[in-house]
Amino acid sequence: MPEKESREPRKMTKAGPSVGAEDSTPEEVAEVKAELSQLQDLVKNLRFDEIKNGGWFAKLLTVSLGVYTEKVDWAYFQEKYKGVPPDAIVGQRVKLAARYAAIEGGLTATAYTGVLIATLGTAGAASPVTVPAAVGTVAVDLAYISQLQIRTAYDISVLYNVPLDLEDPEDLWKLIRVAFTIKSGEIAREGAIVMVPAIMRPLIKKFFSGPVLAATKGLPFVGKFLLQRNLIKIGIPVIGIPFAVGMNYWTTMVAGQHAQKIFRNEGRVIEIADRLLSKSKHPQLLLWVTWLVINSDGKNTDDETLLLRHLLRLAKELHEIEDEKLARVVDIDPSEVWSLIAGEMGDLEDIVAAAEVVAAVDGEINAKERTLIAELRRRCAREAT
Repeated sequence: MPEKESREPRKMTKAGPSVGAEDSTPEEVAEVKAELSQLQDLVKNLRFDEIKNGGWFAKLLTVSLGVYTEKVDWAYFQEKYKGVPPDAIVGQRVKLAARYAAIEGGLTATAYTGVLIATLGTAGAASPVTVPAAVGTVAVDLAYISQLQIRTAYDISVLYNVPLDLEDPEDLWKLIRVAFTIKSGEIAREGAIVMVPAIMRPLIKKFFSGPVLAATKGLPFVGKFLLQRNLIKIGIPVIGIPFAVGMNYWTTMVAGQHAQKIFRNEGRVIEIADRLLSKSKHPQLLLWVTWLVINSDGKNTDDETLLLRHLLRLAKELHEIEDEKLARVVDIDPSEVWSLIAGEMGDLEDIVAAAEVVAAVDGEINAKERTLIAELRRRCAREAT
């Protein structure tokens, strides 16, 4: 993610903001060129079939996430933006990423020709190691935009305090999906994403090799998906640089705004979980009541499941609570929760208040949730007397 912040307002045209490289400072252009130069070192070691079939993506993660994630954390942003709320920082960084994407589009668009489409379409899996110069430029363009978007998404997750363990395949896939606005099923149609927890450790040190490379067999599907998405920019050469600039700008802006929407919502849910556990005098009972409320209407929404996940994580971190019995529950029995309530002494108003927050985490409280909360309130009031 670029480090330089934009201080001057940009020119406006009748069509909207001027996003071309001609509207940029020499320092910004130089920074983009330096990043492109680094990615050229990656591309020159690729085989042609790796570009065509998506193998480049696994290697790009080496450059994009390895050392970068060791440097960029919450403390990094606190030092860089002292006292600035996350929403303001995220908005600025999304705009900054879009501007750098536009600059890069202006620098590399001249490589897009109709010949490239034919070349990419006819090259076989046994292509030579040497990648044609024009195709190499297109690969650098694709790598730059992909790196920019995945780093921007990672920045946003950090700013909203959303924990991501990139050695966990679920978290890594989550970051990839959010960064590139990949909808469920778009990659699944090509093949399952299969990654193991050890995948990121060697990425920090060197390119994949041997058994680790075999374990990353799902990642090329992402690379192929991103290449196919990028082909529209290559396939309309008559539009030229303005189109490449505009496409880079808006696709990066949309990706950043999507990441902000997803991670901001999760940050909101994490704050709710933290407040509930901080205020509760009965953290273990809170977990059972949360699961009971979530199941009261017969459906589990994404936000409800997310809340339970973070409540369980924070309960372990803050109170060293790991409820194995709850973890094995398939169909929760309300009577079991009532028994737990009957075993508690004193004021249980915190449990009732928490139940109301849980029911509202995904929107307006529905009739079934209200009925359950009323019963919960009655039982808690009885046990408190």
